[in-house]
Amino acid sequence: MSMTGLTVPFVDADLDARVRARLDEVEQQLSTVVASDFGFVTETARHLIEAGGKRFRPLLVVLAAEFGDHEAPGVAPVAVVLELTHLATLHHDDVMDEAALRRGAPSANARWDNTIAILTGDYLFAKASDRMVDLGLEAVRIQSQTFARLVEGQIRETLGPSDDDDPLDYYLSVLADKTGSLIATSARLGAKLAGAPAEVEAVVTEYGEKVGVAFQLSDDVLDIASDSDQSGKTPGTDLREGVPTLPVLLAQRSRDPADARLRDLLAKPLVDDDEHAEALKLLRAHPAMDQARAIVQQWADDARATLPSLPDIPARDALAGLCDLVVSRTG
Repeated sequence: MSMTGLTVPFVDADLDARVRARLDEVEQQLSTVVASDFGFVTETARHLIEAGGKRFRPLLVVLAAEFGDHEAPGVAPVAVVLELTHLATLHHDDVMDEAALRRGAPSANARWDNTIAILTGDYLFAKASDRMVDLGLEAVRIQSQTFARLVEGQIRETLGPSDDDDPLDYYLSVLADKTGSLIATSARLGAKLAGAPAEVEAVVTEYGEKVGVAFQLSDDVLDIASDSDQSGKTPGTDLREGVPTLPVLLAQRSRDPADARLRDLLAKPLVDDDEHAEALKLLRAHPAMDQARAIVQQWADDARATLPSLPDIPARDALAGLCDLVVSRTG
């Protein structure tokens, strides 16, 4: 099964057909739920939706629902809510990062301006909240707690580690809050709204957080290793802004005198195009890239290790396949 940027390995034809149908339903709802009486708002709200995306969070909702009643009426709506929440955060992230590209298209802040991008993110949050009310108080509470954790992670990333914090450990904990939390909630609410047993809900939640961190770490590797055609973003965006990601943090640990120039470059925002290109070239050839891939592998392995306690159904195999995919995309 193919999605933008992902080819999901489903070996069961019936599961593949069900997931395709449900994700098509989610896609249709995404476009309609953000419509406004004000045409310009509809245009800005649909901008990233129409640019495509991996739809990783809706996919986890749908796969987790397989452990209960996959036809339950709340499954598609909660997938829509969680994807809208994710899209809203992307609008805000692009403003903070001054990103020019998102999913291969001009970011909202580049196409319009920062104010429009921020307000569009707020609008998407509002639409997600409105949709969530229909899914019950417990689902609303879980979503609210997840959003609070996500924002806390973003604030912690902005503040950066203290002198007493290990930068890599701090970064991984930020990713668990900022990225892993929403992916974990996607799996959790997919299982919950499908009526899956509580023990299944707990396992897929743990799985979701671990595979979510692995997925973000693989994006860190891709941001350095790939061009914009592969990643859909301008390569080295975080590098340009002086925001450390996994390969950068690992390279900064090096005490090899041969790495002195790279460490000097990585110690500051790389606003100069020539310095940015030089840092990218040096980092791509550095052992930190292989070290980063090994860490992605470990997080994916940890996610996979949660799965044996789940019922042995095709959805479990699909979740295992996602672990392989997260690793292989960093190739």
